[in-house]
Amino acid sequence: MINKFSYNQPFKLESGVVLPELEIAYHSAGTFDPLKNNVVWVCHALTANSDVFDWWSGIVGKGKLYDPEHYYIICANVLGSCYGTTGPLSVNPTTQQTYFHGFPAITIRDMVNAHELLRTHLGIEHIHTAIGGSLGGQQAMEWAILQPSLIDNLILIATNAQHSPWGIGFNESQRLAIAADSTWKENNAEAGLAGMKAARSMALLSYRHYDAYNQTQSEIDINKTDNFKVSSYQSYQGDKLVNRFNAFSYWSLSKTMDSHNVGRGKGRVEVALSKIESKTLVIGISSDLLFPPAEQKFLAEHISGAEYIEIDSFFGHDGFLIEDQQLTNVIHNFYTVQV
Repeated sequence: MINKFSYNQPFKLESGVVLPELEIAYHSAGTFDPLKNNVVWVCHALTANSDVFDWWSGIVGKGKLYDPEHYYIICANVLGSCYGTTGPLSVNPTTQQTYFHGFPAITIRDMVNAHELLRTHLGIEHIHTAIGGSLGGQQAMEWAILQPSLIDNLILIATNAQHSPWGIGFNESQRLAIAADSTWKENNAEAGLAGMKAARSMALLSYRHYDAYNQTQSEIDINKTDNFKVSSYQSYQGDKLVNRFNAFSYWSLSKTMDSHNVGRGKGRVEVALSKIESKTLVIGISSDLLFPPAEQKFLAEHISGAEYIEIDSFFGHDGFLIEDQQLTNVIHNFYTVQV
């Protein structure tokens, strides 16, 4: 069940802009142990939501790696998204108008500071495990840097310490597609949706891999010259996002990912990573084109005592959402070694 936490005070962003108030949507399951030492905080990726029991059902749920019978599991929807937390389609209480294009820039640190408000509200003083893939991993990492003694176990999957020019290039190309939509400048929730459909099609190419497309989208008919299977697949994936998201949040969150750099204000990325005290597992995916394994190896090299494991998958970056059994085995072994 989705829950709401309302923070009826000003919330200052890293940019200096102040949100007059903040609402955070979150899902939770399970119960605290007597000392509240069984908290698992899942940080979600770009277009996901707080219902981790839905989109990561192979990892979280009854009988799974993170079973609510043993853990108190929480996932909070991020700032800028469209699933209940304050975002571009929220009403600015100062103006009584929807933010739309006026929604301020959000950084990963802003997202983490919002998590901090919710954590305090829930009376959580300690986190057994913070885990996330992609944008979720960026959040978990930043949190472990900002609060070194808070998190016992940090699990970073298919993520990085700073977003790469390659990744920013993909995001900018997607925003160009949105901006090319003639409706994008309008102040209504439907603005930019055709552009976002094209943007999602672009994104999918970075999330998957050449081999995955050969496995799933190859044609049997060698005489075909049009209406290819993959063409309808790209269109279908774009429509799926259009049916559940909006272009304003997509634009905002892609900008958030671009801004990710744990070294900002700390001199160097390596200095920031050295502040992490959590027992850390870093997981890379062999075929990841968007967050290549070199980025995870860099994390493991500069986080003290971190362990690096690479899983083999032809699903590319999306492997962190698909390879449930491999992830379960790797994470289980990580915990077992500590015992």
